[in-house]
This record gives sequence, structure tokens and C-alpha cells, in this order.
Amino acid sequence: MIAWNNLDTLNSYKKMLSLTGQVRLSAVLDAARVKNYAVPMAGGLVYNYAAKQVNEPILTVLQELSNEQQLVEKYQALLDGDVVNTGESRKVLHQLARGQLGKDVVFEGKNLRSFYAEQQDKIAAFAKKVHSGEIKGSKGDKFTTVCQIGIGGSDLGPRALYLAMEQWARVEGKQKMTARFISNVDPDDASAVIAGVDLAKTLFILVSKSGTTQETLSNELFVKEFIRKAGLDPTKHMIAVTSETSPLANNPSYLASFYMDDFIGGRYSSSSAVGGAILSLAFGPETFADFLSGAHEADKSALESDIRKNPALLDALIGVYERNALGYPSTAILPYSQALSRLPAHLQQTDMESNGKQVNRRGEKVDYATGPVLLGEPGTNGQHSFYQLLHQGTDVVPLQFIGFVEGQSGDDIVVDGSTSQKKLCANLSAQIVAFAKGKQDANPNKNFPGERPSSLIYGKKLTPKTLGALLAHYENKIMFQGFVWNLNSFDQEGVQLGKVLTKKVLSGEMDDTLKAYASIFSI
Repeated sequence: MIAWNNLDTLNSYKKMLSLTGQVRLSAVLDAARVKNYAVPMAGGLVYNYAAKQVNEPILTVLQELSNEQQLVEKYQALLDGDVVNTGESRKVLHQLARGQLGKDVVFEGKNLRSFYAEQQDKIAAFAKKVHSGEIKGSKGDKFTTVCQIGIGGSDLGPRALYLAMEQWARVEGKQKMTARFISNVDPDDASAVIAGVDLAKTLFILVSKSGTTQETLSNELFVKEFIRKAGLDPTKHMIAVTSETSPLANNPSYLASFYMDDFIGGRYSSSSAVGGAILSLAFGPETFADFLSGAHEADKSALESDIRKNPALLDALIGVYERNALGYPSTAILPYSQALSRLPAHLQQTDMESNGKQVNRRGEKVDYATGPVLLGEPGTNGQHSFYQLLHQGTDVVPLQFIGFVEGQSGDDIVVDGSTSQKKLCANLSAQIVAFAKGKQDANPNKNFPGERPSSLIYGKKLTPKTLGALLAHYENKIMFQGFVWNLNSFDQEGVQLGKVLTKKVLSGEMDDTLKAYASIFSI
């Protein structure tokens, strides 16, 4: 039987709290540790935790914590279709969108793995017709641009993944269409995108599970007005990704409709039609299939019960140790890859919307810290902005670096005896050691305390398969941390109150405080 217990009721948690101050990175970090504290990941990646403040006794207790909290068993229950999202009484099935690892999941007579696969096949067939010119715009032009209209998980994940694969696709000859994104209800967002595309050659994807998302529908009407003014038929320039029960489903206003369901949350939806439509149109369905393959491989590795062989679980548990035993309130994602420029923004939503909770799965307040604050930018840009605080600030911020031996473009130049890619990797290597070991200096302004923990995820080159593995790693890490903290990581009530009050402002049903703020903007 699976028991859903609060973290502070576990014997292993009490042991974990007693194991602090044992590891000084400046003393233990050496070449042997770098070699030994590493775990192979899916997609040819490696998770290296040599610069984390852990040792064998701490890892042993983290294994005990995993066993006592039944983390792998809970993951298996999720895969088998148990109702893990207690807040909304729903299954959690984003892993099922990329492969079968549990029992057949059937809901209302529908095999959901078959449903997800069917949508992927339909998107692939549609994308091929667009690429061949069989499906054209309303004036007979072949589509060359695809633009996604969505917000939150309908934008952040697909946008981050598109940017991550854009250079790779250009070099490999896989770029089928250019992609653009509209998310903010600020009209300047949509206006800027429209100004930069040829509407006659642009296919828009409207993404809204409910079909009622305020920002998305406002942007849809905004875009349609421009399409009409250009003398085009909006119904020939727009497809929908939605649920089968939404007003957008089987609607003649759209060229085609593809479907998702309530069992895949927005921030986890890049593996579904939400990411599948735009990525298949931009790069071809085979590229999207490779991405799913890498994600599935990572999902499979997350079933390993030995934390030293399960990178997502180990990453999650070290994060729990840092949050709850060492008291670190935030963490940074630092990709030394321009292709991953929007990954930190996507992970901000995925992590903070999932585990930014103060009550457990039963709605009871917890008495321990939960999800950390995430921040991040690609290197080396971040080195010239917020790394000052990371190196010498009063808060210790755990770091996670991501790097690749090779760049995607193949373009490079030798300056001062080394290529730009080697300079990038040299900066990454130097930062890990600088954060861990610091530098003693008689001048306090130049003194670096060190003891700033970091981990490193690295591989040879960023490809669709490694990208899928990387994304699934983080999704599974967040899931495991939610299980540790006994949270429901799959609802997001924290975003609802603002929506309710926004409707009151727009309808005029405001109290005096709302009126005072609304009047500033002449509402």
C-alpha cells in the first residue's frame, strides 16, 4: 500500500536534518570526485553532482528517504493511471503521451495511449500536407510560417523547445517552417509578430484546452482582424489545439482541430498536441518523434529504485536536502547553450507552479519549506549580470549548469588560440570550480567564500533526442520533489484568484480598492 505522508513525519527526514556541515567543497572537490560522482542519463547526457555538498552518509539517508516515502512506487502509480492530481481529481498522464510504461489507461472506454498516439499521427499527416503544399493559404500561397497563440504552458514549453532546435534544424536541413509565438494579452505582442510575417503565408495555431482562455481568445480575435484586413479568410489560416469538449472542437472556424485532455497539465503539455503541432510543422514530424523518444527514455530511467542510477530522482533528493536541511531558498538553471535561452523561463513555470504550495495533497498546511524560487539565463550572459550575487551575496543559491561539447551551428572561429565553443566550455568549467572553492583575499571586496554547490548536466551536442531527455529529466525531478513534500504538483490554484478579480474589474463589479487601482488605467 502506498502511504501519502508529510515529509516531517519520516524517520529519514530527521536523519537528513542532522547531516549538515559535513562537506566542504573546497576540501573534497578533486578529479576523482568529478569522475565518480556522475550518473548516465537518457539521450547520451550525464548528470554530475561532484560539486554538490553531499557525501556517502548523506546519499545513504537520501536513499532511505526515497524508500520510506515510496517515491518510485508513487511514480509507477502515476504511470498506471491512478488519480494523483487530488485537487482536480484527475489522472496525470503527460508521460503517457510519449510512451507506455504502466498499465493500459482507459477512461470512459477510451484507451488514452492510443488517443495520444492518434493525435500525433493526425498532426504528422497534416504537417506533411502543409509541407508539400497540398494545404495552402486562402490565396493559394504555400505556408512558410507557423505562429502559436497561447499562454502559460501553451507558450513557454513549445517556445523554449522551438528555439532549442532551430539552429540544429537549419544545419541538418530539417527546418520546414519558421515559427513565431504570441502569448501576452498586451496588444504590442501580437502587433509586433504580425508586422514581421507575411499573413498570406502564415498558419496560426490557437491553443486553449478549455477554449475560454481570456488572453488567448483576445489574441485570436486581434489576429483574425488583421487577417481579414489583408483580404484573407481566417478559417483557412488557423488550426486549433483544444479538448474534445471545448467550443473550439470541430469548429468550422478552423482548418483543422487536434486534441488534448484534462490529464495533461499545461506546463507538462509539450509532449502532447500542444507542442506536437508547432514542432511538427516547424521541423517535421520525424523530429518531434525523436524528441518524444528521448523523453520516453528518460521516463524509463526514472523507474530505477537506486538513486545513484536514477538521475532525476537523485537530482530531486539533493534539491530537497538543499531546501530542507541546508535552508537554501532558491536555485538557478544556467544553460551554457544559447539554444536553451528560454529553458529557465519554462522551468520557472513548471517547477514553481507545481511545487509552490503550502498545503499537502489533503489541503493541510505543511510545516516545512517546499518549492524553491527559480532563476536563470544562458551563460556567458549571466556571468556579466547576476553572478555577482551568486558568488558573493549573502544567500547561497544552488546552481545547475548545462553544457555541450559541440555547438549546433558548426560555425566557429579561432581567437587567441581557441574557438568560441571552447571558450564557452572553459567559462562553464571555471565557474563550477570558482563557486565551489572560492578565493581567499585580504581585500574583502575580492574575497570569494566559495562553498556554492552546483551540478552539471552535459552531453556531446543538443539534438531533439537529448532535448526530450533533458525536458523529461526536469519534469520527473519536479514530480519526485512534489512526492517528497507530499504536495499535489499537478494543479495551479495560485493562478486563479487574479483571473477572478480581473473579470470583476472588466465587468465593473469592483470594491473600492480595485476601483482605485483600475482608475489609474482609466478602466
